[in-house]
Amino acid sequence: MVIPFRRVERAAVPWVRTRLRSAPGAALALALLVAVTACLSAAFPRALERYEDTGLRHSVEQVPHFRSVVSLSAPPPEPGSPSTQDQLEYALHPATVERQYDSILRTVRRPFVPDPSQSSYGVTTSENQVVPEPWLPRPDGLPARVALVAQAGLADHARLSEGRLPRASGTVTATTPEVEAAVSAETAKTLRIKVGSVLHVPSAGRDALAVRVTGIVAPRDRDGAYWATDTLLRTPVLMRESPAEQDSPQYWLGALLLPSEAAPAMLGTDGKPYSYWRLAPDPNTLHHRDLGAFKSALAALMSGPSLQQVRKATDPLTDADTDLDDVLASYSALHSGVSALISVAAFGSGTVAVVVLAMAGGLTADRRRTELALLRARGASLPGLAARLLAETAMVAVPAGALGLTVAVWALPGARALPAVLAALAVTVVACAALPLRAAAAHRLVRIPALRQDVTSVRPSRRRTVAELTLVALAAGAVVTLRRQGTSEGSGDQLISAAPVLVGVIAALLLVRLYPLPLRGMAGPAARLRGVVSHLSLARAGRSSASAVLPLLALLTALTTASFGGSVLAGIAEARDHSALLAVGADARLESTVDALPAGLTDRVRRVSGVRDVAAVSVAYRAKPNNGPRAVPVVGVDPGGYAELTRRTGLGAFSEGVLKKGRGDLGADAVLPAVASPSVADAHGSAPFPVSMEDGSSVTVRIVLVRDITPAVTADDFLVVDRAGLSATAARPTALLVTGPEADGRSLHEAAGHAVSVRLRADERARYVDSPLQSGVEHLYTAAVAAGAGYAVLALLLSLLRAAPERIALLARLRTMGLTRRQGRRLLILESLPQAMLAAAGGSLTGWVAIRLLSPGMDLTAVALPPSVIPLKQTQLHTDAWSLTVPALAVVAVTVGIAGIQAWWAGRRGAVRELRAGDTR
Repeated sequence: MVIPFRRVERAAVPWVRTRLRSAPGAALALALLVAVTACLSAAFPRALERYEDTGLRHSVEQVPHFRSVVSLSAPPPEPGSPSTQDQLEYALHPATVERQYDSILRTVRRPFVPDPSQSSYGVTTSENQVVPEPWLPRPDGLPARVALVAQAGLADHARLSEGRLPRASGTVTATTPEVEAAVSAETAKTLRIKVGSVLHVPSAGRDALAVRVTGIVAPRDRDGAYWATDTLLRTPVLMRESPAEQDSPQYWLGALLLPSEAAPAMLGTDGKPYSYWRLAPDPNTLHHRDLGAFKSALAALMSGPSLQQVRKATDPLTDADTDLDDVLASYSALHSGVSALISVAAFGSGTVAVVVLAMAGGLTADRRRTELALLRARGASLPGLAARLLAETAMVAVPAGALGLTVAVWALPGARALPAVLAALAVTVVACAALPLRAAAAHRLVRIPALRQDVTSVRPSRRRTVAELTLVALAAGAVVTLRRQGTSEGSGDQLISAAPVLVGVIAALLLVRLYPLPLRGMAGPAARLRGVVSHLSLARAGRSSASAVLPLLALLTALTTASFGGSVLAGIAEARDHSALLAVGADARLESTVDALPAGLTDRVRRVSGVRDVAAVSVAYRAKPNNGPRAVPVVGVDPGGYAELTRRTGLGAFSEGVLKKGRGDLGADAVLPAVASPSVADAHGSAPFPVSMEDGSSVTVRIVLVRDITPAVTADDFLVVDRAGLSATAARPTALLVTGPEADGRSLHEAAGHAVSVRLRADERARYVDSPLQSGVEHLYTAAVAAGAGYAVLALLLSLLRAAPERIALLARLRTMGLTRRQGRRLLILESLPQAMLAAAGGSLTGWVAIRLLSPGMDLTAVALPPSVIPLKQTQLHTDAWSLTVPALAVVAVTVGIAGIQAWWAGRRGAVRELRAGDTR
C-alpha cells in the first residue's frame, strides 16, 4: 500500500501575542515606564521653548516703547533747498506719507513683523514753537511752547471727551491761515486749554498760524506704542530753558494734534516739519528660534539693504533709529547665562532615564534567561531571537511612546513639534533596543546555564578594562578642559552640561572596581562573630551580581544632578537674598529723604507684629570732609544697636566699642571715631579731619576702622560715627532699619504714613525675578532634578527587584533552619546597606567634586538677578550641605525601607510555597 506524500504546512507561532499574554504585568509596567519617560522627554523642549518665547516677548514689552520701536524719519528741508513749495507740500501730503508707509512695510524682512495696530506715521515739527497766549501757564515767566503733530489714525486710537475731532477744510497749503487741532485731556488740564481756544504759532514773513482747538481726546490705549512712543502726544512736559543748569527757568511744552490733511500748513511756521514712520514689533510674532534672523532683519533695516530700499521709497536722507538691538542683546546675554544651567539638568536627568530604560530591559532579560538559553540550545539564531524580542518590545513601547508624546503636545501647546517628536522617538528606540541588545550580549554563545557572577570573585576582562580606561580618559580630559577654559569659549557650554554626568561615570566605574575590597576585608572578622546574620549578610553582599554598573551609574548620576541642582537653586536664592539685603540694609527700611522722621515713629514700628529690633540712623548725604567739593554720606548711629545690626546682616560687621574707642568728652573739640569705606580712608588717612554737615555744623572725625559696605547706605563712600557726637539737628533720625523677616508690611506702611517711604527686603527680592525666562529655568531645573530623583528611586527598585526571588527563597530556606522573622529582616537590610552606603557616599563625593570642578566656570548672576541690578561680584556656584546630604540619606532610607518590605512580604507568603521539589534557585 502506497501512502501518498502530503506536504506539511509550517505552523505559525504567534510569538509576540503569546509572550505578551504570558506576562501582562511586565508589559504594562514597560508601557507605563515608556509613556511617562516619553512624555517628560517631549515636554522638556516644549516647555523650554515656551519660556524662551515668553522671555523674549517680555524683554521687548517691558522696555519703554521709544526703545523698542524702529523710527524712520526723513529730514526737514534745509533753508535754501531747491525744492519748490509744491514739492514740499506734496511730500507732507497724507497720501504721500501713507504710500511711503506701505512701501516700508513691504520692505521689512521677516521675521520682523510690525504691529499695524500700534505702528504709526505722520508729520511733526522738529523745533518747538513759542505761543504768546497770555492765558497759558508760565511757571517762571516763560511762554509755553507747542509741537505740531499730524499723526494718522487719531480717530481709531482716541476717545473723544469734549467737542469734535479736527477737520481740514479744502486744500491745505503753507499759506493756510488757520487749522483745527485736538489736544489730549492731560494737555488740556495742564495748559488750561478748552474747546474753542485759539493758539497762534508764529512764522517769519507772514501772519501767525492760528490753531483752533475743536476737541479734547483721551487715548484708548494710553500705554500703547501709538501714544507712548512719543509721550508728548498725551502728556505735557515741564522743560528747562538750559537743561544743563538745575536753576534754569522752566516752561511748559505740549502737543497740538492736527488732522493728517493739515500737515502742509506746518510749512508756514518755523517748526521745520518732517515725515516719520514708527514700526512697533508685533510681540505675538517674536520667537526665540527666530532670534538670529530677527537680528539680521533689524540690522538690514537700520543700516543695510532694507534701509536703502526705504530711502528709495521715501527720501535719500531717511534715517533709522532704535534701541531694539540693545534690548535683544540684553536678552541674548540672559539666555546664554541660563542655557548652560538648564543643559546640566537635561543631561543628568536624561542619562538617568536612559540607564533606567536599559535596566528595565536587563531585568526582563535576566527574568527570561532560562527561556532564551533553551531557545539558543534548540537552534534559534541570534539575529532571529533579537528580532523576535525587538518586535515583542516594540508592540508595547511604540504605542506607549506615541501616547506620551500626545500628552506632552496636548499639555504644552504653542511650541514646535519636531524637538518633542525626536525626544519621544529617542526614548522609544532605547526602550525597544534595550532587551534585544542585552539578550544578544548574554546569549551570544550557546552554553550551559551561567554560573553565579559574584562581585568578589569575577575578574573583569581585558576588553572591559580597556573600555573603562578609555572612557575615564575621555571624561577626565573633558573635565580638565572645562576646568582650564571655563565657559568663555564655544565648547564650554557643552562641556559644562555633560561634566556632572562624566564625573558620575568616572565615579561609578571606580566604585565598582573598589567595591569588592572592603567586602573581602570585612568578611574575615565577621566570620568570627557569634551571630550568623552579620557574616551571612556580608557574604550575600559579596555574592551580588557583578553587573552593578548600571544601577550604580543611575544612582550616582541622579545624586550628582540632585546635589548640583540643589546647589544651583540654593546659590540663586542666596544671591537674591544678599542683593536684596544690600539694597535695603535690613529686613525693612523706613526712610525720609526730605526731612527727619516723625516723632514717635520708632516706637510705633517696634510695636508692629514680627519686628524684632529697630536701629535708628541719621544719614547726611551732602556732608563734605575738609570743606571740599566732594560729598560723603555721614551716618550717625547708636553704636550698640547698629553694631548688632552689622553683625546680624554680615554687612561690614564691627563691635560696639569701635565708635567709642578714644572718643573722650563730647564737647566742641571732641574727635569722633569713624568707620569709613576704603576710598574715604585712602583719601583722608588716620589723622583727624573736619566734616561740614548739612545743617551748617561741623564735627571732627578720625577713621579707626575700614569696611567695604555698611547697612545704612548703598554708596561706595561713607562715614559711620556715633550719633551722640552730632548736633541736635544732624542727629535726628532719617531712617529706621528694621530687623524681622516676618514683619507685617501693611502695618509698617500704616505706621509710616504717606511722608515716609517703606521698602521691604521680601518685595525687593521678588523684584529680582525680572524675566519669565529666569523663573522658567528655575521651574525646569526643579522639575528635572525631581525627575532624576524619581528615576534614581526607580533604578534602586529595579536593582532590588532583580534579586527579590532569590532573597525570598533564601529566607524560606533559612526559616526552616530556625531563622526568625526579625533576623530575616536584619539580614536583608544588612545585605542591602553596603551598596546603598556606597551609592550614598559616592554620590555625595561626586556631587562635591562636580561642584568644585565647575564653580570657576559658572556664573549664576544671569539667572539670579535682572540686568538692571549690578552685583558687587559674580554669583558663583558653591556647595550646599543640604543638597549633598539629603539625597544621599534618602537613598539609604529607601533601600532600608524596600528591604524591610521584602522581608515582611516573604514572611506573609510562607515557606511551603517557596520550597518546591526540584527548586534549583
